Amino acid sequence: MRHIAPITHGIHAGHSTRRTRISRVVGIATLVVAAAFTGTGTALAQGSGVSAAEQKVDGVMVVAGNSCSWTNASTSAAAPDALTVDRTTINAPGGNLACGGGIAATLNNNPAFTFDDAAGTARTDLIDITGRQSFISCRYKATNIVWDRDGVSRKYINRAFTAAKASGSFLCPGSVTTPAGDASMLFR
Repeated sequence: MRHIAPITHGIHAGHSTRRTRISRVVGIATLVVAAAFTGTGTALAQGSGVSAAEQKVDGVMVVAGNSCSWTNASTSAAAPDALTVDRTTINAPGGNLACGGGIAATLNNNPAFTFDDAAGTARTDLIDITGRQSFISCRYKATNIVWDRDGVSRKYINRAFTAAKASGSFLCPGSVTTPAGDASMLFR
């Protein structure tokens, strides 16, 4: 009697491929949202004790081994004064926002920040960001994000926050959470 092996490897491979794609979409969404918050939080890092402030923002975010970063983005004022971050100096072609893992990100708003220098915190009103990889596009918004200053420096580190899906592919998760400490910012 001849033994016929079941043909399950094709089914498992299909599920594995689908899981891999969905995992990548979740990773894309998380990276994109975190990247946006990283840059905006960087704007918070400027202090009033710096007399010749450049009013520039550098941001870095690492998620699942990939990173998004930019340098030299502009803000409307120096912290601890209320300020906004100019998205045109973050997004290409005016800015140099770049992400690893084949992800493209775009900041859709100019986030506004307020500071409580005595408490060593900053808050941003809204971050609206879109991430793309291949044919998948996901747009997320998060509000009232809090950042903690790192010692006496003007480096700020994010508290955990969740961004809700605003639009995009059905493959995009409904929300994405960025853990505390996954973004750091330095305003100069």
